Amino acid sequence: MKKLTTLIAATALASLMASAAWSKTFVYCSEASPEGFDPGLYTGGQTFDAAAHTVYNRLVEFKRGTTEIEPALAESWDISADGKEYTFKLRKGVKFQTTEYFTPTRELNADDVIFSFERQYKADNPWNKYVPGASWEYFSGMGLPDVLDKIEKVDDLTVKITLKRPEAPLLANLGMPFISIVSKEYADKLQADGKMELMNQQPLGTGPFTFVAYQPDAAIRYKANPDYWGGKQKIDDLVFAITTDAAVRAQKLKAGECHLMSYPNAADVAELKADPNLHISEQAGLNVAYLAYNTLVAPFDKVEVRKALNMAINRQAIVDAVFQGAATVAKNPIPPTMWSYNDAVEDDKFDPEAAKKMLADAGVSDLKMKIWAMPVARPYMLNARRAAELMQADLAKIGVTAEIVSYEWAEYLKLSSAKDRDGAAILGWTGDNGDPDNFLDTLLGCDAVGGNNRAQWCNKEFDDLMTKAKETADVAERTKLYEEAQVIFKREAPWNTLDHSLAVVPMSKKVSGFVQSPLGDFVFEGVDIAE
Repeated sequence: MKKLTTLIAATALASLMASAAWSKTFVYCSEASPEGFDPGLYTGGQTFDAAAHTVYNRLVEFKRGTTEIEPALAESWDISADGKEYTFKLRKGVKFQTTEYFTPTRELNADDVIFSFERQYKADNPWNKYVPGASWEYFSGMGLPDVLDKIEKVDDLTVKITLKRPEAPLLANLGMPFISIVSKEYADKLQADGKMELMNQQPLGTGPFTFVAYQPDAAIRYKANPDYWGGKQKIDDLVFAITTDAAVRAQKLKAGECHLMSYPNAADVAELKADPNLHISEQAGLNVAYLAYNTLVAPFDKVEVRKALNMAINRQAIVDAVFQGAATVAKNPIPPTMWSYNDAVEDDKFDPEAAKKMLADAGVSDLKMKIWAMPVARPYMLNARRAAELMQADLAKIGVTAEIVSYEWAEYLKLSSAKDRDGAAILGWTGDNGDPDNFLDTLLGCDAVGGNNRAQWCNKEFDDLMTKAKETADVAERTKLYEEAQVIFKREAPWNTLDHSLAVVPMSKKVSGFVQSPLGDFVFEGVDIAE
């Protein structure tokens, strides 16, 4: 069956590439299928790579290879003295893509920006629930509905955002994929035709690549946008060859079937480095992997139980087995390369006997639980199944019976966010903007419960610190608040912090112009290949 599936996928990829046989085609071996093509609806990196970074743009974006904000669809902006008003001047002459399914009649203007925001937080907007179950998880989880007062059109090329309170991370947040700017004209046409669901299937934006076709679970094809405001790309066609098995991705790269791959197995890196036709890019990942306990469900609502399980699991053994030296054990929810990292925090020690006693003292015996293992490789966790097996064995030694469960990736992300989810889920995060708020508040804030906060943990003391940190622009003051928040996190243990990994990107030596992102993105703007 596996061979048949592989054959079908290969046939689909070949058919998608056939029309581009005489053009310069770049093939990226990606690790997973996108959840959809509307980046506002999702939080998965594979979806952002397939939609936000190819088809769309934001008002501001991150300079390639950095966490530094630079102008994008907004060529400039002004911030009021009280930090509550942001006025963006839009770039003139930006065209939306022309596709087989839509031909724009106008250029980007303020209406598109306002629509892109309002659809995500105004319940009476007809697009707010255009996809069943739409929660706009990122927009909501970051507290934007609470901080936004209004967004106004000053003129066709000027937008003013007014906040209820200062929000220090706002500009960095606006560079993130979830707030990509979509075409209101296209949305109006889909709504008039009764085909609103196509916004998530046939994307249309202002970005460097125009969407052409998607063969589910096999390949996505794009072509260079000839009207791109940043200039036409050097490659004519871009193909995402969806290849879930990391070993197969490596084989395809070595065979020249793709030019660049994501997330190699740690065991394959040495062989890839030895290949004279390949180049390996490496950098410390701005990431964390964790095991999130559902703190709303007994007995994980008891901090003593969570602490006991943390002490029972040998995280160094997991790092050694899964990463083979390309990761370090994590003690905080933010990586050590990020400002405000609190190195003074004392980590949980591996102590099975103490863990067993703590469970007994908490009145817990014969505990049966589930460990949720991600079905895909991510930079922060290359093999969640293997990690779960090691956890399972460790927990058995203190009398805890753990069952490993998994689901298809999109389903896993959806189900793991449920407030009544049982057990503990392996997940992780690669920073989206270089700000500690993007880890601490996005993943652990009260606003993110039922979404990105997979621990369903709402702690008022912690949450108050998040609010204070966002309301001041003083980096020294924000640092103190975030350091204090990490102490509370470690005391309450909503997660078992697992690792911070090294990000490794193998590619053909024919590739030029690819810049590894500290945010874990795969961005192909500016990339070229030697023929």
